[in-house]
Amino acid sequence: MELIKAQKGTQDILPGQSENWQVVEDVMRSEAAMHGFQEIRTPVFEDTRLFQRSVGETTDVVQKEMYTFQDKGGRSITLRPEGTAGVVRALLEHALYNNGLPVKLHYFTTCYRYENTQAGRLREFHQFGVEMFGSNSPSADAEVIGLAKGVFDRLGIKNLRLEINSIGCPTCRAEFHKALKAYFAQYKDQLCETCQGRLERNPMRILDCKSPICSEIAEGAPKILDYLCDDCKAHFESVQRYLTAVGTEFTVNPTIVRGLDYYTNTVFEFISGDLGAQSTLCGGGRYNGLVEEMGGQPLAGLGFAMGIERLMMVMNKQNIEMPEPDRCEIFIASLGEAAHVEAFKLADCLRKYSIIAACDENDRGLKAQMKYADKIGAKYSMVLGDDEIASQKAVLKNMKTGEKKEIDLSKNFVEQYVCLSTEQEDFTF
Repeated sequence: MELIKAQKGTQDILPGQSENWQVVEDVMRSEAAMHGFQEIRTPVFEDTRLFQRSVGETTDVVQKEMYTFQDKGGRSITLRPEGTAGVVRALLEHALYNNGLPVKLHYFTTCYRYENTQAGRLREFHQFGVEMFGSNSPSADAEVIGLAKGVFDRLGIKNLRLEINSIGCPTCRAEFHKALKAYFAQYKDQLCETCQGRLERNPMRILDCKSPICSEIAEGAPKILDYLCDDCKAHFESVQRYLTAVGTEFTVNPTIVRGLDYYTNTVFEFISGDLGAQSTLCGGGRYNGLVEEMGGQPLAGLGFAMGIERLMMVMNKQNIEMPEPDRCEIFIASLGEAAHVEAFKLADCLRKYSIIAACDENDRGLKAQMKYADKIGAKYSMVLGDDEIASQKAVLKNMKTGEKKEIDLSKNFVEQYVCLSTEQEDFTF
């Protein structure tokens, strides 16, 4: 029978890897909590219109990459390609803004995009994201950027650079769009088919095209910073002042526009020198018109998404040491049914005190049990048989040093184990 394998663009996160993911996720949760962000969890699929309206009809995500299907009720359903739209929907549906502003939310999510797979680009991928609603202050922009930087700093990630830009508001962007249309119209026949369609509808999307020809043409295009209105210019300058005030280094990159239509004003990316072509480790920005576009009252918003797979790739390349995962503390081997019942009871008792314990579950011989104990990295072992049950005495063995200590099964077993193991660890580990 043919072995069924994981789908292209997906991957398994195996034991030994998942523990590292947990460490990273714990850092992310901790950093988010320090900034007052609460966790939210949204459905993996949504009404297709949610992403058409928020992400934008002219984006590659909507045009080419979404996993969309009809459910049994004839409704168009899409697996989420990004996290922000679902959070905005939840914000409005549950009126989270009534709990006071700003609303600060963070999430861990899986996203789905039908893309050409390569290192750092999968069809199912994981993101850590944050969203803040109800503040238009430039300090909010700096705080969100600082949260992302805090994650990287705590994980010990090096060789990163922060690039920022402002893509203005709808008012000043209208003039910018006119200038872009005039510029790209000169090269219309050279643009890819997708960008030829974007020329009239949303010329700014051409700046984000991955086609080598379009990218080369875009290098000479007008720059948004030259078209910012006074308010947008003042906001962007203030964001830079806040970043400078806390010692966050950055570079202004006027070519950053991000790949989703909902962005306004500040956009930013953390770029890694260890990712090759897929160099963006984290990206985000402000989206002041999105809540209104989704049917709510005007409410400022901003946030970012951080790709966890890419983050793990960088950490591996930089040889960042991860803490050893928790291993089995004690393996209780048994010979015979009565001994196995006693081993099962003792293991259960230890676990109630948060001590990782294991016993045989495969009716193996003693040699095979001890081999298994060594394989799972047990620090200590103990063998129970008829003699041990009768005498209520057993031997606790340090698996690393071979040192042995007698333990009385008739007294407080957990207390004895803790005392004996602590004594041994004082001079063996």
